Amino acid sequence: MSSHLLHTSFIPTAPPSLRRRPGCAAPLPRTPLLVQSKIREIFMPALSSTMTEGKIVSWIKSEGDKLSKGESVVVVESDKADMDVESFYDGYLAAIVVDEGLSAAVGSTIALLAETEEEIALAIAQSKKTSSSAPAPAPPAPTSDAPKVFDEMPSPAPAVKASVGTNALGSAEHPASEGGKRVVASPYAKKLAKDFGVDLKGVFGSGPNGRVVAKDVEAVLAAAKLSGGGAKVQASEPPKPSGVELGSVVPFTTMQGAVSRNMVESLAVPTFRVGYTFTTDALDALYKKIKSKGVTMTALLAKATALALVKHPVVNSSCRDGKSFTYNTHINVAVAVAIDGGLITPVLQDADKVDIYTLSRKWKELVDKARAKQLQPNEYTTGTFTLSNLGMFGVDRFDAILPPGTGAIMAVGASQPTVVGTKDGRIGMKTQMQVNVTADHRVIYGADLAAFLQTLSKIIEDPKDLTL
Repeated sequence: MSSHLLHTSFIPTAPPSLRRRPGCAAPLPRTPLLVQSKIREIFMPALSSTMTEGKIVSWIKSEGDKLSKGESVVVVESDKADMDVESFYDGYLAAIVVDEGLSAAVGSTIALLAETEEEIALAIAQSKKTSSSAPAPAPPAPTSDAPKVFDEMPSPAPAVKASVGTNALGSAEHPASEGGKRVVASPYAKKLAKDFGVDLKGVFGSGPNGRVVAKDVEAVLAAAKLSGGGAKVQASEPPKPSGVELGSVVPFTTMQGAVSRNMVESLAVPTFRVGYTFTTDALDALYKKIKSKGVTMTALLAKATALALVKHPVVNSSCRDGKSFTYNTHINVAVAVAIDGGLITPVLQDADKVDIYTLSRKWKELVDKARAKQLQPNEYTTGTFTLSNLGMFGVDRFDAILPPGTGAIMAVGASQPTVVGTKDGRIGMKTQMQVNVTADHRVIYGADLAAFLQTLSKIIEDPKDLTL
């Protein structure tokens, strides 16, 4: 029966009440439905699992610019990095709702996208209507002796003029700024400009759509250095101190807010600590031998830790719900890095499987991206074990706070010459390094950490496997 139906044309019929009666007038022609083009909202995206709000670093596009699907529109500062946000639709950037330097909650509207040029005015009117319905800001408080509140940090040094070598640097008007209204620059370029006092309005951008990138700012600085003038801060102005203003109240940056939330969350995890002393003479000798090939001590420690974790998978495990734990399939060693305004942990993924030379190159790349705030979420959120090293500052020992979602973190102190007693009862000199491991006691027990540290000690004291 089903076969018969498949080969039969289907003619729909209307119920008797809707059939045309003989002699009735023909129905009036249908009026075509006018389908209006949509004005879409561009929302603040969630760029990481811990992000609750984002800050607009810069708008790559200006109001009225045509957009294509997949094209970068705005640079957003998440809790750990600055990332380009792309458009999901074709259209026109009709209205910017959240300006540069301001923050917005994840999921809130930051701009409006019109399908056609004709609808830009409608979108602008819609954005004005939305802003007018928002509560009016509170009137400024009268001047008093109360602490002054800053959005970020105190004002930078006087701007450097970028008029040196106009022929070499291009037009003084930025090509993507629409008559100087807005300068489009990468986050790292903005940081360089701020640090060295360069006025970005006079820098010609060589990036996509005339975007100013770091090398453009560096070119201005190099030209100013060669010329010996033009780009110098006026000598008549006394240098301003770079310190903070005492008594000021400074709100957390987005990154500092994320660090604060993570640290508070970590207090809910029952942790314990185990210390150990390593003899590092053999590791130091290996480092001196292969340092010229670009190998870093951080990479050596990460590699040694990863090889020890292979033999102790419980130390590489994690507990998130308090009811179960996961033996992680990858050994991803996160290493804490202090950057301007916060802390981040770039991840050396599969550190047990990557050779030491590749691992060192990867680490340098991650550090550069971290300082430029260009890390992708998978480059700082996938760690299964964390290293925190303060040895380069001469710190001999310290305790680290366990990052949420991981099983353990190892605090590494400096390698120092130490007078020790040898096995034959004599006194000798050895280079030693102290570490303290903080672990989640719900999953990892004291004997687990002791066995892990013994294995790591053997690898560090006989590091031949690190270069395989």
